[in-house]
Amino acid sequence: MRSLLVIRMENIISDPNQAASGLFPEMMLEENGYQVQVVDGDSSARVLRLLGEADAAVLDLPIEEIPEWEKLLSQSRPIPLLWWCSQQTASSSAEACETEIAIDGILTPSMRDRELHWALHFAAKQCMERQQWASERKQLQSRLEERKWIDMAKGILADMKNISEAEAYDLLRKKAMNERKRMVDVATAIVKAHQLLQS
Repeated sequence: MRSLLVIRMENIISDPNQAASGLFPEMMLEENGYQVQVVDGDSSARVLRLLGEADAAVLDLPIEEIPEWEKLLSQSRPIPLLWWCSQQTASSSAEACETEIAIDGILTPSMRDRELHWALHFAAKQCMERQQWASERKQLQSRLEERKWIDMAKGILADMKNISEAEAYDLLRKKAMNERKRMVDVATAIVKAHQLLQS
């Protein structure tokens, strides 16, 4: 991980105290050998353009603004998201911390070089695990949806043909094989045809 994108809100950029203390994330990251692009958070089009070149994004934003950015960035490209936790960005109320946010790590101005490298390493790992979990969740939801259609079709066939659900399942499976279709597609067609005839 070498190239980082820092997204910052304008009110933080203009804070003279932070600038004077040298507590901008890009200063610390560049000192440790990272290539950093800084983007004003008001320029979402530019952020999305630069996102393709970045290995991770550092959000120098108040915590309550992170969900909006997390949603925008994840729709564009899965990338590790780290929050720059400084005096300015952490001034939110405790309620803001209860918000569902999908960040992969936290960086602070007091971090030393090794801490910084490990935080970025674990953020990349956390991002991969989060993406894998999201993919598995999507597959499970899809399977549950397919199971629902198959169960409804079994019930319809069992009632119409006066057979057991096991026999209805076999009938459904054979029909799918004969028509070279997925079982869920055959089941969906049966359920929709039945609903059409009932209405």
